[in-house]
Amino acid sequence: FFFAEFAGNPMLRSSLRLLQPFARTTRVHGLHTSAAARSAAEPLSPPSDAELLDRLLSGSMSQHRLEAELGGDAERAVRVRRLYVEAVSAQDGVGDPAAVLSLPVEEVDGPEFYSSVLGTNCENVVGFVPLPVGVIRPLLLDGRRLTVPLATTEGALIASTNRGARAIAAGEGVRTELLGDGMTRAPVVECVDLRQAAALKRWFEAPDRLPELQRTFSATSRFGQLLGVKVALAGRHAFVRFRCATGDAMGMNMVGKGVNTVLAEALETPALEGAELIGLSGNYCTDKKPAAVNWIEGRGKHVAAEAVIPAKAVREVLKAEPLRIARLNVAKNLLGSALAGSIGGFNAHASNLVTAVFLACGQDPAQNVESSQCITTIEAVPTPDGDHDLRIACTMPSVECGTVGGGTALPAQAACLRMLGVAGAADPPGENAAQLARVICATVLCGELSLMSALSSNHLISAHLALNRRPAAPAAD
Repeated sequence: FFFAEFAGNPMLRSSLRLLQPFARTTRVHGLHTSAAARSAAEPLSPPSDAELLDRLLSGSMSQHRLEAELGGDAERAVRVRRLYVEAVSAQDGVGDPAAVLSLPVEEVDGPEFYSSVLGTNCENVVGFVPLPVGVIRPLLLDGRRLTVPLATTEGALIASTNRGARAIAAGEGVRTELLGDGMTRAPVVECVDLRQAAALKRWFEAPDRLPELQRTFSATSRFGQLLGVKVALAGRHAFVRFRCATGDAMGMNMVGKGVNTVLAEALETPALEGAELIGLSGNYCTDKKPAAVNWIEGRGKHVAAEAVIPAKAVREVLKAEPLRIARLNVAKNLLGSALAGSIGGFNAHASNLVTAVFLACGQDPAQNVESSQCITTIEAVPTPDGDHDLRIACTMPSVECGTVGGGTALPAQAACLRMLGVAGAADPPGENAAQLARVICATVLCGELSLMSALSSNHLISAHLALNRRPAAPAAD
């Protein structure tokens, strides 16, 4: 067993103590009764939790086999899997290994949960909706092994994404880059006429204006910082798009407060007399709607991820051929999406994984609209032996996420963030939110790789029929 290896870790001692009686019982039973005598005298007993944990940690059994090994005892499988995730997270050295044990497994602490919601997340509360949380692992991200929590009701999604992560781990893992960072808000100002609207645009975009605007904005927030301003005109209506750093918060409220103050002072300028702020959001931000401006200019975190999967892993793990996957990606994700007139939808199903991470980690699920904008590129890379490895990249210009504020403080969602090592505010500010964006993009990449492989081999329907359908009820006599 693995007790000796993990007993020195204080965060695992409590869990291991629970399993040791099972381990002792198994060993003592083995000393006094031979295998032949046991098989003749009594039916085989199910494996103990300790035996199952041993097999999971040694790699002789995959975690998705737990329910089958336990004869369909789904609740016990969940409990053993939690212990497994705790143990491997301790090995990985990322996040809080015990965080998975904070996820509700039977019921929530009513007083704590409803108190945490009050005045923050929901009004007129009448209850809660249980949503299952699963994990993919290992996600080899920038040289570190992660366990990623996903909340979903779509069968096959986690199994498929986990397959992509396994294939990527056979190579050098996923490498990510943060290409930009800035939450936006674009109020609409109605000017007296076009001439004044043009003057407003020149006033805000003057090269020497930004430091003055930054001082006004910074006075409203400890963490917010104004990065830039661009103005678009539609006749006498001016849409002033502010781009701001927001630390580890997603930052919409922070930006809205600062922008409101900046505009109030700006509209007191004599040249802008008569101009009126008619909406703090003029839909040029753009929030919770598909928009080319987000796709081109970015909003939130602009992040990209890349991996190269060895040809052997493509065939053995993904059951596919590199050349066929690359060929399909051009036809489906590039040509098909262009023919459909898609805005940022040059991918197979990025929104599936964005939403699953968002729900697990307390993000605003409505922002999956713009956060899921993604272009997936896939190439077959020739190798010296005449074969082909597979290079895949996902580029996402508008991932809107944070690790403080909103739903991130709810107990279960905070536990998921702790699993990733990104809960709360970082020092320096912004590092946790940026890392969460990297995790989201890398998880999307895993999902894209697996789905494109299944489609290229025509395995999609068989997988969904196996994993996304309840067994038929027995026929009545």
